[in-house]
Amino acid sequence: MNDSKEEGTIQMIGEFDENVPFMNIDGLPDRVPVLSTRNMVLFPGIVSPIIIGRRKSKYLTVKAEKNHGLVAVVCQRDPETEDPVRDDLYDDGVYARVLKVIDMPNGAKTAIIQALSHLKLGEVVATEPCLMATVSEVDETEPSNGDKEFKTAMRELKDKMASYIRASEDIGNEATLAIEGFKNDLLAINFLCTNMPVGSKEKIELLIQTDMRQRLFGFLKIVNRELELQTLKHHIQQKTRDDLDKQQRNYFLQQQIKNLQAEMGSENSSPEVVELMRKAEGLQWSEDAKKVFGREIAKLEQLSPSMPDYNVLLSYLQTLVSLPWGKCSKDDLRIDRARKTLDKDHYGMEKVKERILEYIAVLGLRRDLKSPILCLYGPPGVGKTSLGRSVARALGRKYIRVSLGGVHDEAEIRGHRRTYVGAMPGRIIKGILKAETSNPVFILDEIDKVAQSNFNGNPASALLEVLDPEQNCAFHDNYLDVDYDLSNVLFIATANDLSTIPRPLLDRMELIEVGGYTTEEKIEIARRHLVPKEMEATGLKGTLKVGLGKPTIEYIVERYTRESGVRQLEKQINKTLRKVALKYRSGEIEDGQLKIGPQDACKLLGNPPFYRDIYQGNSYAGVVTGLAWTSVGGEILFIETSLSKGKGSKLTLTGNLGDVMKESAVLALEYVKAHSSTLGIDYRIFDHWNIHIHVPEGATPKDGPSAGITIATSIASALTQRKVRRETAMTGEITLRGRVLPVGGIKEKILAAKRAGIKDIVMSQDNKKDVDDIPSQYTAGLEFHYVENVQDVWQFALTEEKVAGVVVFDIDETDV
Repeated sequence: MNDSKEEGTIQMIGEFDENVPFMNIDGLPDRVPVLSTRNMVLFPGIVSPIIIGRRKSKYLTVKAEKNHGLVAVVCQRDPETEDPVRDDLYDDGVYARVLKVIDMPNGAKTAIIQALSHLKLGEVVATEPCLMATVSEVDETEPSNGDKEFKTAMRELKDKMASYIRASEDIGNEATLAIEGFKNDLLAINFLCTNMPVGSKEKIELLIQTDMRQRLFGFLKIVNRELELQTLKHHIQQKTRDDLDKQQRNYFLQQQIKNLQAEMGSENSSPEVVELMRKAEGLQWSEDAKKVFGREIAKLEQLSPSMPDYNVLLSYLQTLVSLPWGKCSKDDLRIDRARKTLDKDHYGMEKVKERILEYIAVLGLRRDLKSPILCLYGPPGVGKTSLGRSVARALGRKYIRVSLGGVHDEAEIRGHRRTYVGAMPGRIIKGILKAETSNPVFILDEIDKVAQSNFNGNPASALLEVLDPEQNCAFHDNYLDVDYDLSNVLFIATANDLSTIPRPLLDRMELIEVGGYTTEEKIEIARRHLVPKEMEATGLKGTLKVGLGKPTIEYIVERYTRESGVRQLEKQINKTLRKVALKYRSGEIEDGQLKIGPQDACKLLGNPPFYRDIYQGNSYAGVVTGLAWTSVGGEILFIETSLSKGKGSKLTLTGNLGDVMKESAVLALEYVKAHSSTLGIDYRIFDHWNIHIHVPEGATPKDGPSAGITIATSIASALTQRKVRRETAMTGEITLRGRVLPVGGIKEKILAAKRAGIKDIVMSQDNKKDVDDIPSQYTAGLEFHYVENVQDVWQFALTEEKVAGVVVFDIDETDV
């Protein structure tokens, strides 16, 4: 309940004993209880009722009435504050005496307060059972008896107040007689200051004026202003009353504002136009944009707010002035800081980080460099999208992300023309509006999933202008219909598959491959980022110390995930920690430190769905270990060749092989046939024995040329019954002449071989440069053998030792 009388009208309530002194009273106390009021400022000499509703205020007024003590009446700054403290109160108030307290039917009380002298509020010394504070009396200066200027101003004030009361619909004319009845001019000024319907802040400014002449002149300004507003309001009502009809009633308020501005000398037709003109000042836009704005704002001034086109044009102009024309955030070009930021947020990704640092370095030298258009492509979950946020942090720029997956309408990129209902800018301009700068880091996510040509246009073609550094300095949005400079925007597109991106669009971007993570990299990412993140997500951080060591993380990576990125790894770590949280809350785990080993992870996550192949030995002829690249990393591959007696000339291939791999098998067999004498093979074997080549895990599709030398060695081992060198794996493509060609995915294949226990790796001489680029910690313990043709492979890989249970190729002599 408000501790004040209702504002809005002049209340002619109170007693005025002009014989009671109210200025510069001697003997006033310097510590009194404080009664805080809402929206009410009392001036010295005034007797006024105050509605009391708060506990402390009730206690204070009852005690003050009973003990005939003085209180300090001070207005609070915010009327919504329920229990004000010192900072919530104004510094100035009045000494007051509680004359009478009247109980109200609703439980509240009404206190009749007599304001005495002006005071300055000091420090609060107690808050219970009511506020108690130190105060000091403020001397107020009275005008001299012969001050003609003061008396003339008082006559002017009474005349103005009489005119104000007549113009106001809320005050009766009898109030004029009450004002004329004042004999004491100072009391009259304070009474009018107390009851004038203006804000408490303005009243406090009047109370602070200790010179009564200055208080009079200050109040006279307020009366003149309020009288002018009342006159304008009456004039507007008279002017608009005849124009109102049933259809125009909803626009009554707008018409009043329009007429009010016309009376005040404004040339604008609405407050919206004034706001648009204010925002347009200082914008660094082009000459074309300035002309368009001037033309459109002139149209808006001619339109009535009731017309449908008014809001359409208003929305367009608001969009135009909201764009950050020429406004760019300041770049942080410190290379060391950028490198630390990128390394902190992401492990690996050296190529991308190096390209960003190159851009920052060149930008620091030129200052006006056009931003490159980067395209990060690679498998899902490797951190392409989150890398954009790190780049924005490294540069100190705003970060905007737009998902293009499934966009099928060209207008989503380039915007709609304003002739359409519900037209709006495209996603590019919307992103710029959101960033509020012209140089954000703009992520175009899933650019390879933009729909191709359809009846709504071709969104991919609309991106050509956006992603061309030679064109985007004058990007044309259909809605804006004005060129906008995007050359300062750092666009970073992300994609999973480059084959679905149109060639013209692909040509405009700088492609950077973000490959899948190796097991070692996943372990580091989990230790540095995923485990701390999921500890916080599951509420275990600061509650229970959970230790996930490298062996445990490696076990989860190899047995519970099969991916290039780390999304599934993150889910498995989250699942592990959720299980731990359940056991902790159930009382199965005590406070302290908990270490989770591989076996514990198995119990928490259940039986592992995946497993890794390990080297199986060389006790069988025709079984050779190969190396393969998959989307989830490197794998070892077993090529098995068996011989069966038959009509010959029959080659059987099984294991869900692709066309390229089948061709490699045919090439390998033909090469072995052509060089059978080198291997010491009777050529008649091919006429009487069938050859069957199988690659295990037939449910998994396998393709690619990398198994060429592996198949050739497997066939040679089966036909010669010679053992293959122990702990050896190989990868390489072959030609019909027997030349060994280089292959890709060397890093992933090497790590797969190392995990499987391989010691020697055979590959093409041309792959040596790829091995040299791999950090030494990944190649430690491995020996590489570089070959140029299949003969070199056989010379190293095939031993002279025969396998146990040698197959005897008996050939009928009649066939010779």
